[in-house]
Amino acid sequence: MRHTCEDNILTIYLEGNFDTNNSDQIGAQMQELKDQYPDAKLVIDAEDLVYISSAGLRQILKMKKKVKDLKIINCSSEVYEVFSMTGFSEMMDIEKGYRHVSVEGCEKIGEGSNGIVYRINPDTIVKVYKNSDALDDIKRERELARTALVMGINTAIPFDVVKVGDKYGSIFELLSAKSITRLVKDNPDDKDKYIRIFADMLKEIHATPVKEGVLPNARATVIGWAKWLESHLPEESFRKLVALTEGIPEHHFVLHGDYHTNNVHYADNEAILIDMDTLSEGYPIIEFASVFMAYRGYGELDHDKVEKFLEIEWDLAGYILEKLMEFYFDGKDKDFIDSVMDKARVIGYTRGLRRTIKRESDNVELIDHYKKQLIELIDKVDTLLY
Repeated sequence: MRHTCEDNILTIYLEGNFDTNNSDQIGAQMQELKDQYPDAKLVIDAEDLVYISSAGLRQILKMKKKVKDLKIINCSSEVYEVFSMTGFSEMMDIEKGYRHVSVEGCEKIGEGSNGIVYRINPDTIVKVYKNSDALDDIKRERELARTALVMGINTAIPFDVVKVGDKYGSIFELLSAKSITRLVKDNPDDKDKYIRIFADMLKEIHATPVKEGVLPNARATVIGWAKWLESHLPEESFRKLVALTEGIPEHHFVLHGDYHTNNVHYADNEAILIDMDTLSEGYPIIEFASVFMAYRGYGELDHDKVEKFLEIEWDLAGYILEKLMEFYFDGKDKDFIDSVMDKARVIGYTRGLRRTIKRESDNVELIDHYKKQLIELIDKVDTLLY
């Protein structure tokens, strides 16, 4: 047994076996340490604990009676099973440990604002979260992925949580699939085939109904973006922008929220959706705004932004966006599709302007560009419905 005490947290590290041979000694040592640090919170780190017997459990129980907020972390599956079977996991906060995975040399297949996705073998991918304290985010995304699967959307199946360096990752099954990005790049003569698969998956998502309240409301988010710009737009433009966003109808159908060709994979003649942390409900124009920004809006003044994010060159990105809209709206003419894109750009530039002001307040050129585009569109567009 060893210990540390930092930031008023006493951490006791248990190693090997905790049984009748040493339980009394370890119990006495734990009590001495708690007496030495009476005001510190107590955490028992069980990462190197191989086995715990009933004698060890009794010492844990003694300590729990004296330390109400006792926490045990990093339990192996075997040790956690003992705590679970004996009811200890219901009496105190006990966390499983996480196996370590390396992504060194692995193919990077996508990146978003929250994480980076790597393929670690032909059958599985891992999403590594940028936030070092991402367990709540991982739990939420796993729940959203399960929700989508139950609703009939073909999504990658999450089945494990791991550590990747000092960060957390979520493991998904993705059997020998390739991203639409990769397929389009590797098969230029067949790129329309894969873009149509990309479009059909988006139509399937948007046709999936969801009970009100199950997913976040994207309409409310967009209205919030618009209202945030009050001090950054002319009064007339601001008032019309808010009216346009408030005119978006409630629409209880699924939106992905971060739809691009790195987040759709293809294997065994079916498309598979990944990166589910932005799942929401709403009217499709909100999704088209996100797609427009990914393929055009964020890179209008600096093409490298789009090329780095999507890992495709600027002209191909524009082609994918154009074909996506054409295939999504089969049979509609170019004027109709252009009008839909104008409506989507209103929301896209609203988001881009707010985001740039908050994150890159010194990027005056981009702020002025988004503001100019947005004001011109607000004058031109009378509704965000199509």
